[in-house]
Amino acid sequence: MDDLPDQLVWDILSRVKKTVDKNSASLACKRIYELDNEQRQSMRVGCGLDPANQALTSLCNRFPNLAKVEITYAGWMSKLGKQLDDQGLVILANNCPSLTDLRLSYCTFITDVGLRHLASCSKLSALKLNFTPRITGCGILSLVVGCKNLTILHLIRCLNVTSVEWLEYIGKLETLEDLAIKNCRALGEGDLIKLGSSWRKLKRLQFEVDANYRYMKVYDRLAVDRWQKQWIPCESMLELSLVNCIISPGRGLACMLGKCKNLEKIHLDMCVGVRDCDIIGLAKKSSNLRSISLRVPSDFSLPLLMNNPLRLTDESLKALAQNCSMLESVRISFSDGEFPSFSSFTQNGILNLIQMCPIRELALDHVYSFNDVGMEALCSAHYLETLELVRCQEISDEGLQLVGQFPRLCILRLKKCLGVTDDGLYPLSGTDKLDFLAVEDCPQISERGVQGAARSVSFRQDLSWMY
Repeated sequence: MDDLPDQLVWDILSRVKKTVDKNSASLACKRIYELDNEQRQSMRVGCGLDPANQALTSLCNRFPNLAKVEITYAGWMSKLGKQLDDQGLVILANNCPSLTDLRLSYCTFITDVGLRHLASCSKLSALKLNFTPRITGCGILSLVVGCKNLTILHLIRCLNVTSVEWLEYIGKLETLEDLAIKNCRALGEGDLIKLGSSWRKLKRLQFEVDANYRYMKVYDRLAVDRWQKQWIPCESMLELSLVNCIISPGRGLACMLGKCKNLEKIHLDMCVGVRDCDIIGLAKKSSNLRSISLRVPSDFSLPLLMNNPLRLTDESLKALAQNCSMLESVRISFSDGEFPSFSSFTQNGILNLIQMCPIRELALDHVYSFNDVGMEALCSAHYLETLELVRCQEISDEGLQLVGQFPRLCILRLKKCLGVTDDGLYPLSGTDKLDFLAVEDCPQISERGVQGAARSVSFRQDLSWMY
């Protein structure tokens, strides 16, 4: 080992991915220990960091070239020792000159004061905060003022981030490419307009509203119809995920759907107010779309916020089929309150999309309109490789037995399907048709019934969902 050049040892160490393996290798000899210390660029610490500040100082001195640091206190209890506090961020700022990526999760002792110290990290380009309840909008503002190269910002359950001055400031920088705001109760869809010209550079947006918090004050706080019309340039947007959002015609987030010409992936989950014309406009503009996921609200769980019909229909699927020739992944789901007669999409609409696009992955959740006839039609789905059926109660053993005739299917997942039994899987036994089969919470399928139905199988049964 002593005769090997440093570059070769570095190459060997770079191929060791697991931290525990890196630590073991560094104990083999002093030379590997020193080279590993010099090469190590990422570190993940948490509850075992005790005493926190002293231990972090030691680690930063040992690994002088750290670029990515993750600190997580998931599952922390007071008996595990004191958490890292603001002084810990001072240690990072002073001892990690190469820091580019910082992630803080469940760090309840860190405040705005700590974030202000991070403002001196001029190379910081990615910051992800998950449940840091003492941090406010002032702390975020002080950080973005100092870190002008920030391209990735994720805020998840940051309950005290109320002001939006930081959004306006970062919008003027035009550097942000990846923004995620999830369950930050004081931040609404209308606040995103503050990004201004940064919309041109944004490639990924995840925005999720706390559903419980939203629906309690939907009428008095949102004032949906009062949103001012905005022009939002979204030419660079590649991925868009909206959860529990209000889509008001011609306003707010609705302006985006027809302007993302390079969009590749979209996820709309329980978004109130999405209409056929929104999806049709999206399909016509986003010809590069590869993945779409739609979770449609129940007709009985939503207030009527607008006079226009809120239910999506087959017209949306038709537009996707005609304009999105690269579409590979489709997920359609209905909320728990949906009844069969009120399903937005018919079986014919879904099958038409599959026939006209190279769909490789199809997931249907609570889609009562899909039955054995639909399963028979999938026998001609030449691209389909992965099929997931969740709470599709109209599918019986007769339809499930047709899986062996699907040309390229190799992965099948069944969850909470009441109409299928061991008999439906029997034709697959010993055929090696499937690479992987997962069965979860299907009351009439036994663990014995899945054996031999695929090269690899996963079985779990918890029937509490039925009661």
